[in-house]
Amino acid sequence: MNTANLQLEGLIIAMAALTRRLVEKGVLEREEIDTLLATCEANVAGSDRAVEDLSPANRDAIVFPIRVLRLANEETGELDFGTLAKRVGQTKGRYNDQQ
Repeated sequence: MNTANLQLEGLIIAMAALTRRLVEKGVLEREEIDTLLATCEANVAGSDRAVEDLSPANRDAIVFPIRVLRLANEETGELDFGTLAKRVGQTKGRYNDQQ
């Protein structure tokens, strides 16, 4: 496996833990975090670069970390990257410009 992938996996889980702690401390609500991440996902996936220059698979790669964080935001149990990554694949839809 590519070392960068492992580094990203660690970073994503760390960010998920941080957002969870922000909710626990009452700094943010889960809904606020989800809205922020949904906006990020829409901006990234809908950018001119993404639509014009990237294949759907590459767009999925760009939004993957955001989607994992959104799913982790819903979880209350132990954060397991493998399980979250699998759920991303199972729940992703098609882009507007796909048939």
